[in-house]
Amino acid sequence: MTDITIAIPTFRRPKGLARLLASLAELQTDAAVTVLVGDNDAETHQGYDLCAALKDEGYRWPLEAIVVTERGISQNRSALVARALERPGMQFLAMVDDDEWVQPEWLEALLRAQSQFDADAVEGRVIAVFKDGTTTGQYEGIAYDCGPSGKKAILHSSANILVTRRVLERMAPPHFDPQFALTGGEDKEFFVRLKALGARLAWSREAVIYSDVPQSRTGARWAFARAYRTGNSDMRVFLKHRIGTASLFGELAKIGGALLLSPLLALILALSPTRRMAALRKFCRAAGKTAALFGSHYQEYSVIHGE
Repeated sequence: MTDITIAIPTFRRPKGLARLLASLAELQTDAAVTVLVGDNDAETHQGYDLCAALKDEGYRWPLEAIVVTERGISQNRSALVARALERPGMQFLAMVDDDEWVQPEWLEALLRAQSQFDADAVEGRVIAVFKDGTTTGQYEGIAYDCGPSGKKAILHSSANILVTRRVLERMAPPHFDPQFALTGGEDKEFFVRLKALGARLAWSREAVIYSDVPQSRTGARWAFARAYRTGNSDMRVFLKHRIGTASLFGELAKIGGALLLSPLLALILALSPTRRMAALRKFCRAAGKTAALFGSHYQEYSVIHGE
């Protein structure tokens, strides 16, 4: 029987965590599942307490919670990986975030893609859900669609992933770089290191989860800030892993082009709000990359969104 640990990093979102755990209890799978929660709030540890209560109530799966005292998403993810690897029978580690919930078929879809493409890591699709119930498969920094399921050169987010034990054991800990603790980008850096190890990567369009979009993550202001952060963290990952100067000059040329042309494109597309926003987000990403070149780190995760 396939042995899987589902790891969930959480920080002061007890309502979201409860919703996610309820959806995991409805999974349709023959796998041996263990759920592992890492609570990054050492003060109130609401997530840890919730798991203790659910365990006492007879939660469907074996449920373990740990308190990760060092603040940061990287530290939490790394602690979860380390704890999961202590389980000798574990074959796969899945990871989802505490503002998401899964479909009953989610886990089996990830496993099918892993087997079909002989992948060391599989990323699934995220659908953004707004407060009024509307959904979208494309939303800045939360939801995107990489097309049909298949092999991929690189993956982007750890919000919906399945990773093999063998490739995790090949990585030097910590698995997620603590330099990205409050800035985000730790997942992009993780996948870059996986690729450097020769890992086979894949995408599953059928492994769908849903992500809550609170009011604080709607509107142009947040979209521009998110684009800036993404550019900022992407450039930091690039600077950490680039080989030679040619790649840097190429990246600088793309940044310069975006900074010069995106505002002009936004003016030209003034009558098309969606395309105008895309141009302005591209400008913000380039601005974030430029800031990273001068050592500026945008700490997006110093603010909590959602409950």
